Parts: sequence; structure tokens; C-alpha cells
Amino acid sequence: MTSTTKLNPRKTIEKLTADLTKVPSHIAIIMDGNRRWAKKNNLPAAAGHIKGALALTNVVKLASKLKIKTLTVFAFSTENWLRSKIEINSLMKLFNLYLKKQLKFMQKEKVKLSVIGDLSKLPENLQKAFNSTIEKTKDNDVIELVIAVNYGFKDEMKRAIQKIVEDFENKKISKSDISEDLISEYLDTKNHTDPDLFIRTSGENRLSNFLLWQQAYSEIYITDILWPDFKEKDFLNAIHEFQKRKRRFGA
Repeated sequence: MTSTTKLNPRKTIEKLTADLTKVPSHIAIIMDGNRRWAKKNNLPAAAGHIKGALALTNVVKLASKLKIKTLTVFAFSTENWLRSKIEINSLMKLFNLYLKKQLKFMQKEKVKLSVIGDLSKLPENLQKAFNSTIEKTKDNDVIELVIAVNYGFKDEMKRAIQKIVEDFENKKISKSDISEDLISEYLDTKNHTDPDLFIRTSGENRLSNFLLWQQAYSEIYITDILWPDFKEKDFLNAIHEFQKRKRRFGA
């Protein structure tokens, strides 16, 4: 659902931070539309991804001001390997560049970086860059930015089941131990709460294999805006819509 409500960003931020019960603790975002933005502007796909990276920095900064504790973003899926080698290589280089350029910003804003997904499939230099940034920001405590890279929920669940079976065979757990809570402990997101709000840009109406277990009761907000054009006011509109919902959790 897309809102047409006009908000004053400064006044809205002041109002929200005055009552943190109105702010979702954890927001998950599918940052969709980078390539369409590039095509729309007669630019190569890489330009859309670069513009999208800038949009992410702005959203992290605003989320920090709003005292949102966790922001999880879908940056590269297990299916994205099907794209052209040229685009994949440019994305890998962009991830590296983003981590290097944004480290100072993360330290200043006290942003803790985490990653979910199977990093083992990434180029070795990018694995090192992610691990280095994770280590350098581990004590930051204002907001946690969780980047989903080489992530897909089906792959996450497969890896979780493999670990559960291995622990069962090694007699670390028994059949009676298996519960929803135990399964959650084997997922990539074991250290994070489930998202309160799920945002998808570019107007696509699907979850795209993203945090399917974790988003069982997330509020869903879909906007037609392409991710590179997603601004402060758009993020605030999503939160405004979240506030109007009554969360029942099946009750």
C-alpha cells in the first residue's frame, strides 16, 4: 500500500522520537528498482546501484535519528548470480567500495554492521572487507545495519536444517528439543528480532525469498518509488502507515 500523506520530515522526526512506542524496532527493506532507475535515466545498471547505495546511507542516517534499532536490507540474493557477469562484478566492486567509504560514517553514527547469507560464495577480498568492517563496528550501539548478501530464505533454511541434523547426529539435541524457538536459533538471524515492518520499493508485490520465517507477522508496505529515488519523506510515510495498523499476531 502506498501512502499519499504529505509529511514534514523535521516535525515528523521530532514527533516520532518523542514517543518511541510509535517507531518500529526492526525494519526490513527490499531495495528494488536500481536497474529500472538506470534504464529510465538512460544510464548503465551500475549507475543505478551506485545511486541506490547513496539512498541506503540516507535511510540509515534517518533510521538512526528515529532510534530504530535494526535495519535489514536485501542487497544481493542467491538468485542474483543469474545476472550478467559484468553486472555481478560491478556489484562486488560496489560492495567493497561502499564498505571502505562508509566506515567513517558508521563509526560516527555508531552503526554496527552485520551480514546474513552465505559469504563463502563471495570473492575472497570482499569476504575480508565484510569481516573487517564487522569487527571494526562491533561495539557500535546506536543502530545495527544488517546486509543480506548472497542470501535467500530457502538457502538459509537448507543450511539451518543441515546444522540441526548434524547436531542431532552428534547427540547435541534430541527430537523433542525441536521447536520454533530452536529452529530460529539455527537461522542467520538468530541474533536479531523479527522485523516489525517490511518495505519493498518499485511496486513489486512479492516477498522474493526474503526472511520468510522472520516476516510471519511483519506489517507490509509497498511503494511504487524506485529505490534510488526513495527519500526521507518516503521512509517516514512507511512508518506513518505502520502506525495506523493494529497488529494482532493472529489473535
